[in-house]
Order: sequence, then structure tokens, then C-alpha cells
Amino acid sequence: MAVAALVATAALAGAAPAAANVTIAWGGDLTLGSSYGRPPDRGWPQLAPVAGVLGSADLAAVNYEGTFAPGGGSKCGGSSGGNCFAFQAPAANAATLSRAGVDVVNLANNHAFDFGPAGYRGTRAALERAGVGATGAPGEVRVLRTAGGVRVAFVGFSSYSWSAAINDDRQVDALVREAGRRADLVVAFFHGGAEGSDRLHVPHGHEHAFGEDRGNLRRFAHRAIDAGADAVLGSGPHVLRGMELYKRRLIAYSLGNLSGWRNFGTGGTLSYSAVLTLELSPGGRLAGGRVTSLLLDRIGVPHRDPAKGAERLMRRLSRSDFGNAGVWFTLVGRLRPGLVAGL
Repeated sequence: MAVAALVATAALAGAAPAAANVTIAWGGDLTLGSSYGRPPDRGWPQLAPVAGVLGSADLAAVNYEGTFAPGGGSKCGGSSGGNCFAFQAPAANAATLSRAGVDVVNLANNHAFDFGPAGYRGTRAALERAGVGATGAPGEVRVLRTAGGVRVAFVGFSSYSWSAAINDDRQVDALVREAGRRADLVVAFFHGGAEGSDRLHVPHGHEHAFGEDRGNLRRFAHRAIDAGADAVLGSGPHVLRGMELYKRRLIAYSLGNLSGWRNFGTGGTLSYSAVLTLELSPGGRLAGGRVTSLLLDRIGVPHRDPAKGAERLMRRLSRSDFGNAGVWFTLVGRLRPGLVAGL
């Protein structure tokens, strides 16, 4: 696990500013078991193929889609089906996150309350026991300190009442600014956008799914950076999307599904996955990084992709959606911010 300690708010005043680059790995949507299937060895086979990438970063994060521990009634009334899916894994599986090098999870998403308030509380408790930070509740700022002493604040936004509101400009401004007061660097997570294998592009305006307003993602991401975020990392569409550079800060609109166990659709664009490792300068500017291309098998377990399909797809999407502001890649997976106009 890369993080040295969780930082108490009271201990933040007067700390020295960040003086070194920080690497952050972001791995997209993850579940570690559900009624659709329970993985062996507490879900370790799901994360073992990417543990080296996650653990090599100063801090690693994922969007955890579901709950841990028994307790609470399913939002689907006891039977998932149609457009209703409820995920709950054994509480012991939370320890696999720490084992794989994950330091913090985003819980600002549509599955955090799959089993209501009791399931949510159980999830937070399981993560705490495992030594994994969580963020995404209204007003919540999670600050982690790297082994080098750099404080990084994480906040999470979505369109659900149990998270900070992605569609409320005042909440976005206030929470990101508060995070900036507590840390050297600020990372804003979001869960938003329409879902489906054909939702690869980031449109202008609001996106909707299942009758929900899933946000105007371009507007949200730019506003978060205007308020002080140094990186914006997104999830929600379950497919890869392009990346944008705005005010020399990186926006990754979706990394797709990192791993599930028979609960995520696979095939075609749904099988492409990736881990993004970004490097931030002390001032928060994008200094470099890389994309690790993955393919999900039919169960939902990631494997390294020597053909680098994810990287190639993200490069095309970045160019088509954001033009000169798109973040481009070299063929060996390196991020090249120097290729982007205005840097």
C-alpha cells in the first residue's frame, strides 16, 4: 500500500507545501463479488493482474461499485433483474483492495446504496478495517499523505443524494476549495454520464441514464478545475472515454470497468479496460504518466493486452472529442502532455 497515513484535519495547518511529483493510479469501476458470483480467495484473482501497477504509484484509487458486509435490504427488492442490479460482497473481501495497493475508493456512485444506509455503513466499516480510505459523501474531504509527505485530498461527486452533488455548482466550488485548503493537491472523482457500449464519446450538455440526470460532465470537470482541482477522474459509462487537458490539468472522463465477477457486461468495447497512472507536479500540472491497456475476460477479470487496444481507443477518442486539448499517447503508453497545444 503506497499511502503512509490518513491525515487528521487538525494536523494540516502549517504543513510545508508539496515539493515532489506525485503519481496517482486510477482504475475505474470495480466489484469484488455479488449475488452474480463470489470470486475465490476474497477476490484476489481479480486484482492480482494489476496489483503491480496500482502498488507502484504513490497513491492508487478505484471507483467501488457496490457494498461490503451483510445488512440492509436490496434496492431491487430481493431479486436483481431488468435495469436493477444490487451488488454486495463479503466484508472480508475489502482487505483485497489493500493487498492490491489501493489506497482510496470513490463511493459517489449509483451502487453505494444498493443495500440502503445499513449496507453503506457496513461498507465504510469494512474499508476502514482494511485500511482503505473512502470519499464521496456530501461535504467529505479525504486527505491522504504519500510516503514523501505530500498531502492529497480526494472528493467525490455524483447525481445521488448520498454524495456531493455533481449538478450543484455551489457544492462543487465549496467542496473543491475546502479540499484545497487542507492539502497540497486535490483530486475530484465523479460518477456520471450515460451507460452503454455505444457511449464512448463525451457529449456537450447533460447526459441521462434510466431517467436520471447524470450531469454535464465537461462543464463539471472544468468547474472543478476552476475551483482548484488538480485532476478530475471519472467513471460511470462502463466504457473507456477520452482525456482532456484543461488549464494544464488532466480530466479522464472514464476508465471503463476495472474488474467484476460475472456482473459486468463484456465483449466489444465493454472488454477494453485500463489503469491510468498520472504524474502531477508540485503545482498540480500534468507532468506525465502512462496507460496500462487491459482486456476483460468473460468473467470480468483483467489481463494485460499486448495489442494496447485500450490505449489506441483512448487516443482516438481524445482527439475526436477534444481536438488540440486532447491528451495524446505514444505507442508505448506514455502520456505526452507536451504534444498538447498550449502546454
